[in-house]
Parts: sequence; structure tokens; C-alpha cells
Amino acid sequence: MTLTVLATGPRALLQDTGRVGLASIGVGRSGAADRTAWALGNRLVANPAGAASVEVLLGGLTVRAEHDLLVAVTGAPAPATVDGKPMGHNALIPLRAGAELALGTPDRGLRTYLAVRGGLVVDPVLGSRSTDTLSGIGPPPLEQGVTLPVGPEPTALPLVDVAPVGLPEAGPVVLRVVPGPRDDRLADANALFTTTWTASDRSDRVGLRLTGDPLRRDDDTELPSEGMVRGAIQLPPGGEPVLFLADHPLTGGYPVVGVVRDADVDRAAQVRPGQPVRFRRV
Repeated sequence: MTLTVLATGPRALLQDTGRVGLASIGVGRSGAADRTAWALGNRLVANPAGAASVEVLLGGLTVRAEHDLLVAVTGAPAPATVDGKPMGHNALIPLRAGAELALGTPDRGLRTYLAVRGGLVVDPVLGSRSTDTLSGIGPPPLEQGVTLPVGPEPTALPLVDVAPVGLPEAGPVVLRVVPGPRDDRLADANALFTTTWTASDRSDRVGLRLTGDPLRRDDDTELPSEGMVRGAIQLPPGGEPVLFLADHPLTGGYPVVGVVRDADVDRAAQVRPGQPVRFRRV
């Protein structure tokens, strides 16, 4: 079974759970930016854990089913149509052979996921089918005309037709942050939490870049490079924080002044450029 890509929109990538346990050789995990939305799509179509899906940035993806397929669309609510007929979100969508599924631009959120029953089974790289945009490891970004192979029918059957889950926030997003380990480098440690930040259009899968009143450092001495984790808030010399996402670097020398709770990092991955962001101390 196969799926043909007719249009990609701004960017469409293959993503799964990522490359686990390779940091010691300099390979980051990568994987779906919004793991919750990605996992929901696979659960709807009853895929085995870790199946690869398509991560779509701001809609625009169009695909054609070359065989009868069952798919689900989750994450940012990109309007979905099959041969022009509107389809549901967070719901099962049957595609007959020859049918075309098209995704419009979502009115909130940033990343939409297309899960296909059986998963997308391109050749894995270092044990994963994820595209790491920082290192360039993994399958290349999808292009028009690419044919994606679909895996065999899973033994498990779908349990629900529609999942009643919340949509990404359309207004200000509040993220829970554990201060430190280098918040003592700030002249005013509370400023991180009292400032309303704005998501920059320079954000990507590496990090959510934030603009606002720059934070001042109390200590500008250089740090030895330290290990970085998903959710780390790093403070470059300019004073505007960067929240690391799925394709973050493994090490860095700028101070980490806080770490976003893991459950909130997926929400951060759906923040659109221009959207307000606030941090809440926990």
C-alpha cells in the first residue's frame, strides 16, 4: 500500500518517537514536536507504538491514496477534505483508492499530524524514521511526487471514531517552568516570569525563540558546554530566551535559566509566531 504526496505546504516531515539512547555518540532524539498529538493519531488508527506519521507545518499537505487506507488527522486543526468533502478532526477518515486528502491552514496551533493505519515505512536511519532538521539525519523533507510506503495492517482494531480532546490554545500560552540550574546568573530571576514574551517567526523545530524585554545577566563569564534537554530555556547574550524543542542541540554554553515541564513542551511546539507566551514558576 502507498500514499502519494501531491503538495507539502510550507514543510512536511516524517516523525516517530525519535532516536533513543544515542546522545553519547552525538545524535539527538528528534521525533514528533507535539508528541501528544502524534500519539493520538496512531492510537486512533490502532498503530503499534512508534509508527511514523507526517508532521505538517501550517497545513497545505495534499496526498492521494493509491490503495484503500484508514487515516487520522490530529494536532493543529487544519481543515481536512477528501475529494472536496469536509472531514472531522481527531477522527478516523477512510480513504478509497484514488481519493485525495487535502489539509487547509489551521486557525490555531502550528503542527498537524497525519497518521496512516500501518504506519509509513520508509527506511529507518539509526533506528528511527524521524527527520532531524538540526543534524540532517533521517528521511529528507517530503516533496511533491514522493510515494510513501504503508506498512501491513495491524492486528489491533480502532476502538473509537472520534477523540474528544482539546485544541491548541489560540491566545496566550502559559508554560510551567522549574527554575535553574543557572538562574543565579540573572540580575533579576523573577523577570523570566513577569515578562510577557512573544513567539518569534525565527522559531523552528530546534527551539521556540522568544522576543520581549531582554533579561540581564548578573554574571557574563563563559560556561563550559553542558548537556541540554528538551524544554531547556537557554539565554543567549542578547537576553531573549530560546525554549529548546525536539531537534535541540545536545550541548550548549549559554546558561539554562529554567526548564519547561515535559508535559508542557508539546504545547510549546504548537505556539504560532506572534502568539504571547508566559512562564509560571513551579
